[in-house]
Amino acid sequence: SPYSSRCIAQPRRRVTDWATARFTSGRAQMKIGSLAKMGVHFASTAHASAYRLFGGRVAMGERTLLLTTKGRKTGKENTKPLFYVEDGGRLYIVASYGGNDAPPAWYLNLTANPEVTVEVGSSKRRYLARSMPPAEAEKIWPKLLKMYPAYADYQKQTTRVIPVVELSAKGA
Repeated sequence: SPYSSRCIAQPRRRVTDWATARFTSGRAQMKIGSLAKMGVHFASTAHASAYRLFGGRVAMGERTLLLTTKGRKTGKENTKPLFYVEDGGRLYIVASYGGNDAPPAWYLNLTANPEVTVEVGSSKRRYLARSMPPAEAEKIWPKLLKMYPAYADYQKQTTRVIPVVELSAKGA
């Protein structure tokens, strides 16, 4: 299937100064550096602030939401702007982390605490998050790629299968 075959990573030809690559058995393994992590955190925080200030009308586009998770270690709330696709009354997000071999912290948080808050535009609502098994994710994957084609490149950069997360509104 197209979804299950996407876990094959290709060696990268170029490595930027914000990431390092290791090659193991002909496969590239990407690891994001600490400087890049700080940059991502700063950009996410700034984007979330702008998103709230302008009611969701910001540079990343109309298919952006704010996901707030509860920290699995700290218990603190963390908010990240993410692209999403809506289908059948549910929202779908991708835990790509730009093709990094490690999943993003927000994904680890929601696997530990699946009750999340989602802001779409000026609307704020509680959702239940669920990491989809590959057979289910395969159905929504083409819509996610249509919305953001770079997900295919991210999958090629990493050795892990990038998770797709389904968000279902609580009480719906």
